[in-house]
Amino acid sequence: MSADTNFAVATPATKLNQRALSLGVAQGVDYAMQLLLPLVLVRCLDAAAFGQYRLLWLVVATVLPFANMAMPASLFYFLPRSDGPTRRLYVNQTLAFLAVAGLVASIAVGPWSPWMPENARGLTAYGAFVPAFVLLSVVASLLDQLPTADDRSVWQAKATIGLATLRATALSAAAILTRDLGGVLAVLLAFVIFKLAVLIVYVARHHGLGGPLLRWPALCDQVRYAAPFGVGAAIYMLRSQADQWVAATLFPLGMFASFSIAAVLEPLLNVFRQAAALAFLPSMSRLQASGDLRGALALNSRANVMIATLFYPLLVFAFVFAEDLVTLVYTAAYIDAATVMRVYVFGAAAFVIELGTVTLVLRQGSFILALNLVTFGCSAVVSWYAAQRFGLAGAAVGSVTMAYLDRVVTLWRISCLAGMAIRRLQDWRTLGLQLLLAALAGTLAYAITRAYFTQSEPLVRVIAGGAILAVAYGVVRVCCRETAGKALRAHQQGD
Repeated sequence: MSADTNFAVATPATKLNQRALSLGVAQGVDYAMQLLLPLVLVRCLDAAAFGQYRLLWLVVATVLPFANMAMPASLFYFLPRSDGPTRRLYVNQTLAFLAVAGLVASIAVGPWSPWMPENARGLTAYGAFVPAFVLLSVVASLLDQLPTADDRSVWQAKATIGLATLRATALSAAAILTRDLGGVLAVLLAFVIFKLAVLIVYVARHHGLGGPLLRWPALCDQVRYAAPFGVGAAIYMLRSQADQWVAATLFPLGMFASFSIAAVLEPLLNVFRQAAALAFLPSMSRLQASGDLRGALALNSRANVMIATLFYPLLVFAFVFAEDLVTLVYTAAYIDAATVMRVYVFGAAAFVIELGTVTLVLRQGSFILALNLVTFGCSAVVSWYAAQRFGLAGAAVGSVTMAYLDRVVTLWRISCLAGMAIRRLQDWRTLGLQLLLAALAGTLAYAITRAYFTQSEPLVRVIAGGAILAVAYGVVRVCCRETAGKALRAHQQGD
């Protein structure tokens, strides 16, 4: 057995849980900062300015996946298989690609661009801010994945927490002091410049700033590997954002702001999905490269159980206390978001099954691209129809429906390639049990808070309900574990 294989086998037992936990905590802090920042913005900016701020991020989030084209993610495949000079080559190639792609993207979203949607035309008042921000964001996005691809998860976690804290603090201060969107955007641009500087320092220290800048055969191979995933991810992002664009087109700006607020569930899930996926992906890649595909699939199943353990209670919590959460964070002016949030909860449950890491190591970029193209078109049509028929919440139906179709088709594809039945690809029994336990705990929390805290403030209900849900979920998990352990011991004694 090779040294790489030995490392891949040893790592899950000794370090992967810690690695996933550190990244999960860091991503959790990042998400918490993103969730808390609007507490300040909605109270310092008027509704129109806050709507423009949300539209800015929708435009950036739509363009960014097309610009980076999964080149940073491709490093998880190439770096574990390369020596020092070759690793530097792949990092340099990725930086060069992102710089060129960022420039193209900045032109596409400039005030001169005919592709900018009508709703975002108000951002042209800030001159070259949007194209400059997009360019720098594309290049700086490499910092979000490169340290983890280098197996420096602790460094990645510290950087994520530090940058998230700095961003939230600086933007909050700008909003409080200026009470103007222009001041907030100026600080946002300064922040992304700082993030780019941190990236340059990291590359200089751990890879060096020397050549070679690129080699065409290696670059072509890297692009061929990444492009299908990049286009697929971009189309997937469009699919997930189609409902937001439908809401922005069919409803007033204030209602769109409420709708976009409800979409915070997907970033919440990505906190856990990305943490576990990035922690397990290098070892999955090594296992697959050594011919142990079943071992790689077992790691994916293990990661998804970890995700479900943390995510299902949060999912149930968001469903039960949707009105209180929206009122607490965004004020009662955006209460329309509560109904939309519950629709998203149902769809988010499907994405506990993270399969992106498996399709990466199996080089299934073309399949993912085709799947996302089909589901993107279907999602837009369904959301448009449902929004006109059922109102604001109907605009979320398309992405929710496609979420389940995506999981079913991808599982079928992996099953065919691996020669394994779908029932063996995931620990379905454990996943189902965790969902059931979370639902029972949520039901108990809802009943108690409605019985004893009906007249309380939203903050009191959220704290009390969260505490009850957490305690109930923990207790029933412990009871189930003890029951299972007793049954196993009784079975062993009988044998």
